[in-house]
Amino acid sequence: MSPLDSAFRRFQSDIKNIELPKKFTYPFYYEPHPIAIQAAEELQRELHSHNLISPLFDKANSQCLPTGKMFGVLIVKNQLGELGYLAGFSGKLGTHTAIDCFVPPVFDLWNKDGFFVKEETTLNKINKQIDVLEQDRVYQDAKALLLSQVAEEKQAITAKKENLKSLKTQRKKIRDQQSAILSESDFQLLNEDLIKQSLRDKHELKVLMLYWQEQIDQTKDIIQNFEQTINALKEERKQKSNALQTKLFHQYRFLNNNGQEQDLLDIFKQTALQQPPAAAGDCAAPKLLQYAYLKGYTPICMAEFWWGDSPKSEIRKHQHFYPACRGKCEPILGHMLQGLEVDDNPLLINQSLSEPIEVVFEDDYFAIVNKPNEFLSVPGIYIQDSVYERMKLRYPNATGPLIVHRLDMATSGILIIAKDKDSHKALQSQFIKKTVEKRYVALLDGTIEGDQGIIDLPLRVDLDDRPRQMVCYEYGKTAKTKWEVIERKEGKTKVYFYPITGRTHQLRVHASHPEGLNTPIVGDDLYGTKANRLYLHAESITFRHPKTYEVISFQVKEKF
Repeated sequence: MSPLDSAFRRFQSDIKNIELPKKFTYPFYYEPHPIAIQAAEELQRELHSHNLISPLFDKANSQCLPTGKMFGVLIVKNQLGELGYLAGFSGKLGTHTAIDCFVPPVFDLWNKDGFFVKEETTLNKINKQIDVLEQDRVYQDAKALLLSQVAEEKQAITAKKENLKSLKTQRKKIRDQQSAILSESDFQLLNEDLIKQSLRDKHELKVLMLYWQEQIDQTKDIIQNFEQTINALKEERKQKSNALQTKLFHQYRFLNNNGQEQDLLDIFKQTALQQPPAAAGDCAAPKLLQYAYLKGYTPICMAEFWWGDSPKSEIRKHQHFYPACRGKCEPILGHMLQGLEVDDNPLLINQSLSEPIEVVFEDDYFAIVNKPNEFLSVPGIYIQDSVYERMKLRYPNATGPLIVHRLDMATSGILIIAKDKDSHKALQSQFIKKTVEKRYVALLDGTIEGDQGIIDLPLRVDLDDRPRQMVCYEYGKTAKTKWEVIERKEGKTKVYFYPITGRTHQLRVHASHPEGLNTPIVGDDLYGTKANRLYLHAESITFRHPKTYEVISFQVKEKF
């Protein structure tokens, strides 16, 4: 390592035959360059034996972290033209924000002498004051008493009103009976007495209502005294917290290759979020680039990999490479990469431009097509070419939306095309009612145990890293998949998938997640390892004909 900079790492292995990339890595979808893989492998060997880091991933150690951590390597040239690399990690490693030979955080908010820790202490004191007040016995007893009083008041007043209603009925009955018996003067005296009784009853109801109102108001006063203090503390906490957050965002300042600097507020005010999300700026990629710019190093390429156990919600495989997250890192890296020549976004390239779409069957009402892999079902933001656009050209006189259902871009297989509005409505209704039977074929990247089963893992989008999906028992939507093994061969398992529900990336997540089959689909660049394609194919479908209502089935064999 350089005596001037312990974070600048020289390669321990021979790299002279590795040709450097001509452009910097597009960080949100990439295949690691061989020299980045070399650097990552060297770093991984170090992680196995590092005296501070290794215990954090050792399950037998009390310091072991609950989940793994993202690490990154950035290949750079220093001012002398020497090639080396920087290493970094996202967030903190246990209690460590900075470790020798790793790039430091852009801003160390956990520095015990820094403003953040001191102001956090103030906020924690306010939190403790709020907790003490909220748990105060007098306050808790008053809240319980208020609930009891409100219930008793309702019961007492309801009973009183029922009693008064009964007395009123009796007075009416007396009037009716006595009007025919008494003289006019005697009846007038009787009626005056009955009116007095009515006024007395109303007065008693009013007195009862006033009694309960006084009791409830006294209790409310006790509660209000507490809550005024609590709300004042909460408002003070909110103002201090907002001021601290704004001050913190100003400390996270990022350079780009043009030497321009922006803080988090500058960067995110141009986005839909307006405000930076929590932990923005603490990921490995921004830390690595910021350090390189500060030291005057030239960035060449980079890669990030996961080290350790996967979180329960996300899918992260030990030692697998992953792109930078979009929610937190895309705006930051969008600024930091300015001035660098960066690889094109491969997602904007239509890889199936010359690929024909096979029409498996058609009649006057619908068609069955075989969608190629890496081909859109409907137009995207940047790529218009899609099954929808091709079908518009093929059936210029068709009416309605054409597309009845969709497949992920990476998935190949059967799609139904409706040629008129009525057929579209009839077919889509079957999907809504879940009467359509679908079967997929997938090749899994490993040998799985068991021959069949059902996976039940609720899914929602990863808000920080769209379009990735994550398992979430609190907010996720129900997602169920039936599976069945076809064959095991050469360390791979071919399976049938029968989706009971139809969530985004459902089969891919259910295959890869540790609580699912724990074996990703071959070629899954989001939840496994990239290959020449995603080995997932919508092989068969059964539904009722939109006009004749006859049950019909179609099958297109997979090409793997």
